[in-house]
Amino acid sequence: MDWSHYRFRSVWDLPAEPADVYAVLERAEDYPRWWPQVREARPFEGGGGTARFRSFLPYDLVVKAVERHHDPAAGILEIALWGDLEGWVRWTVWAHAGGTRALFEQEVEVTRPLMRRLALVGRPLFRANHALMMRSGRRGLTALLKGS
Repeated sequence: MDWSHYRFRSVWDLPAEPADVYAVLERAEDYPRWWPQVREARPFEGGGGTARFRSFLPYDLVVKAVERHHDPAAGILEIALWGDLEGWVRWTVWAHAGGTRALFEQEVEVTRPLMRRLALVGRPLFRANHALMMRSGRRGLTALLKGS
């Protein structure tokens, strides 16, 4: 097993129509407004951008991203990542129970040297760090969609 390889999956039930949720998710430069652990998101000229993340562990992850798949009708938004993490992230949104269900999927390889050295012993902490980030993101997006 490669201890620096991660697969994540989160499901968020959100109080808005799928088109409204998708519209928020496709504006990555606005993520820091509603997702506290996304400390910075800057677009590149001509597409893509950079992002900096930090949850409860005392380190930042910096990635560059470019869109791989953008299909509002199907509710799919996917990006490729490289930098401290290499891989991909995909959002899929659809109508569910009077609102929207959003599926977040991520498959990445950690490339940051310190995290790779700590991969075996740090893995539970890294996974907990990610889980905290996802819970906070869901809360932030829910608040934004409710207008609070």
